Amino acid sequence: MLRNMLRLKMLKKDFLRKKIITVAVFIFIMLSAALMASGANMFIELSNSLTHLFEKSNAAHFVQYHAGEFEQADIDEWVLGNELIKGQQTAVSINIHESNVYFKDSPTPEEAGVMEMGFVKQNDSFDFLLDLQNQLIEVADGQIGVPIYYMQNREMQIGDTVRIQNDQMQLEFTVVSFVRDVQMNPSIISSKRFVVSDHDFEALKENFGVIEYQIGFQLNDLSQLTEFGSAYKLSSLPQKGPPIDYDLLKTLNALTDGLIAAVIIFISLLLNVVALLCLRFTILATIEEDYKEIGVMKAIGIPQPDIKKIYLSKYVVMAAGAVATGYILSLFLSKLFSANMMLYIGSAPKNSVHLIAPFLAASLIFFIVLFYCLLTLRRFDRITAVQALRLGNTGETYSGKSLFPLHKNDRFNVNIFLGLRDVFLRFRLYTLLFFVFLVCTFIIIVPLNLLNTLQSPEFVAYMGLGSSDILIDLRQTDDIIERFDNVSTYLANDADVERFSPLITSKFQVLNADGYAESLSVETGDFTTFPLEYLEGAAPVKENEIALSYLSADELDKSVGQNIQLIVGGQIKEMVVTGIYQDITDGGRTAKSPMPPDHETAAWYRISLDVGSDTDEKIEEYAAAFFPAKITNIEGYLDQTFAGTTDQLKLLTIVAIAVAVVVAILITSLFLKMLIAKDMSQIAIMKGLGFSLQNIQLQYVTRALLILNSGIILGTIFSNTLGQNLIGAVLSIVGAPNIEFIINPFHAYILSPIALMLVVTLTTWLSIVSMKDFNISDMTSE
Repeated sequence: MLRNMLRLKMLKKDFLRKKIITVAVFIFIMLSAALMASGANMFIELSNSLTHLFEKSNAAHFVQYHAGEFEQADIDEWVLGNELIKGQQTAVSINIHESNVYFKDSPTPEEAGVMEMGFVKQNDSFDFLLDLQNQLIEVADGQIGVPIYYMQNREMQIGDTVRIQNDQMQLEFTVVSFVRDVQMNPSIISSKRFVVSDHDFEALKENFGVIEYQIGFQLNDLSQLTEFGSAYKLSSLPQKGPPIDYDLLKTLNALTDGLIAAVIIFISLLLNVVALLCLRFTILATIEEDYKEIGVMKAIGIPQPDIKKIYLSKYVVMAAGAVATGYILSLFLSKLFSANMMLYIGSAPKNSVHLIAPFLAASLIFFIVLFYCLLTLRRFDRITAVQALRLGNTGETYSGKSLFPLHKNDRFNVNIFLGLRDVFLRFRLYTLLFFVFLVCTFIIIVPLNLLNTLQSPEFVAYMGLGSSDILIDLRQTDDIIERFDNVSTYLANDADVERFSPLITSKFQVLNADGYAESLSVETGDFTTFPLEYLEGAAPVKENEIALSYLSADELDKSVGQNIQLIVGGQIKEMVVTGIYQDITDGGRTAKSPMPPDHETAAWYRISLDVGSDTDEKIEEYAAAFFPAKITNIEGYLDQTFAGTTDQLKLLTIVAIAVAVVVAILITSLFLKMLIAKDMSQIAIMKGLGFSLQNIQLQYVTRALLILNSGIILGTIFSNTLGQNLIGAVLSIVGAPNIEFIINPFHAYILSPIALMLVVTLTTWLSIVSMKDFNISDMTSE
């Protein structure tokens, strides 16, 4: 009973003595727990919502896109003889060029972009197109379902109009729903499906666009997907277009929000580091202040474990309260961070895991705090009753008091010199502030650099592309080879074209380590005109040479200099691996070779080029000359491909900057208040010696800025090394393990540091206003 009363008395005394710093530590633990729970919630929501979406849409397990004529009877016959297949469906899409499509009441058509507009009717058997309630879309004549991508990027609403017209006719539709499409939801997939009625579909089919087929399959056993894919590739069935399977669909749908969730958890852990540093500082300061009381407790026979419990109980109660509050806060933050995911994927029915997993994630923060407190409280093991009663304090002193004598200073202002000198003499005291500034810099720069990297034209290096001014993409049609040759001839005769490189992506079979054939997307052409950046090796230049993407090399277990066996024209061809590059497109499994293409299985025809004149004017010229080809610059290509990801990352970057600034303000203020209290006698003496308040304030500002600049420098170094490696570890899942931040020097090295300096300087100046009340008479009267 006596011990409990003593514990409560000490806890009350400690809280009243350190109200501000206790509240600050509480807030940091709370924010860390909130972000950790929010990140965990995003992962759970992402997993469950994706599963729910795939179930509601009855997603296809394997889809072969194909342009050109074929016999459905051949597919039906093959299906009957393949026991792996549960169901087959061939869907038709009418691909209409943007120049024929008008949104809302716009008098001008859509500008040419990356996205292909496919107009379809609702499927019959599987791969259903859903509305925002994850219900099957049903549209009447004159109505249309518009992809979420256009709802978000063109701000379309229910009741808006979509007009499709050419020289022969015009059709106008009213938007009645927005399409959630398990195949084409992510912006990284460059095709989008609009849903119209059966009658309107036939009208569009007769008068507009190019027909493309989606030959879909569902299997009896999803674990046999690889075996089925290989069997289809070895068949003579239609393959003029890219294939896509269930696993790749899940990866592409999860990529954006999975990356955001990982960054949120990362920021949470950094905040927890700040909280732990503050805790250590608080615990050690408390031990120093209570040194004599600790000695008394030891002297009267209170066991050391019980003394520890008295101090530990405060932090247990505080951490538990902060984590519980953070968990409750995460219920609201999760909605903010998950808004984009809920829009594109929808929400699954809740279950116990939705509540338990975020709570366990928040509880992890509690146990980390508890463990760290136990480690710090080991300081009690070094305290003896005699020492504590005799000295009344820890007995720690700062060495080096004779260093940097003032009379030898002939370079700096006296007050600046005294500020710098104090930091060097009492560096251990300033360690907390140093690490907090380092972490704040890290929190700001890593999301900022990642955002700049995704928005930079140089990011095409991670998409398996060389850097060029313009990209020309030609869709599969019956006359695609002739059109491709015509475009190449036009560019060869264009005086404005400085260089260009025609590239064709075809499907080939490659023998894996077990001797089984697997499908591999091989881009063919000249890879020296617009060279890639290689992780290892160099570009292939001979027909028997090939470069592999990171994931392709990993799956085939090949490195530079080794051979792979490619099936070309029914014969096995030995290919030498000359390089390994990064590529997050097509599931990250691609290859490059100057060998002749296979036009029968060609999926993409692309030309990269540089021009010596105005790029925008040339894009307009080529859009008219090469209609209906897609003509974009690199910036436009990236903007349309990663629109959803960059929007989410912008929000997260703003949150990270705001958190870092608040942390810097709070910790600077708290630290300086503690420091001023510790230095009260010195301040009074300096005022007695004639130092003005401004002189003393300058000393403290000098200390804060020296620590801040040291933290910024080291934080920047860690951001561009450790931070870069952590992002690479996440992106290695999709084929980019060695990402290099593309840094905006103004934002990272000028704007961010200056903003932090201004915040810290202002906070320092305001925090030390109380020094005007200190004078030497007050100290002597005490």
